[in-house]
Amino acid sequence: MPTIIGLDPGLRHTGWGIVKATGNALKYVAHGVISPSSKLDFSNRLNILHHELQAVITQYQPAEAAVEETFVNMNANSTLKLGMARGVVLLVPAQHGLKVAEYATNSVKKTVVGVGHATKDQVALMVERLLYGCKGVKEDAADALAVAICHVHTSSIEKRWKNCA
Repeated sequence: MPTIIGLDPGLRHTGWGIVKATGNALKYVAHGVISPSSKLDFSNRLNILHHELQAVITQYQPAEAAVEETFVNMNANSTLKLGMARGVVLLVPAQHGLKVAEYATNSVKKTVVGVGHATKDQVALMVERLLYGCKGVKEDAADALAVAICHVHTSSIEKRWKNCA
């Protein structure tokens, strides 16, 4: 049963979620949010993100990682900083030898909720319904779990398609 880590990158809050998959069946394992203090300088915030994400991957030993793509906003400086945080989120699983898949936000929402422009509340509600034992999940962690769910379902479809070809 492969273990998947889903990641929702952010500089203020990076959500993570762990699921185990057997085919399309999912089992909730854990979730959390890494939130470096905004009082720290930028490099230390990135360092904390790196260190805490390393600890999560070491603890849960996922076989694969899935990361949500980020959107570009109007503020170039904010976009650049978010890109650096996303770089850390892509780097850490790669350092552990994990294959890292990336998914657009609308694809994740469509896979989990059925609507590409679903609200964060709708995503959290569906994540809790799809993953038995997952209750009271905050939106960044819910988004991360949704990315993991999307990865499992997308991977299953790709495998079935290859078997049909």
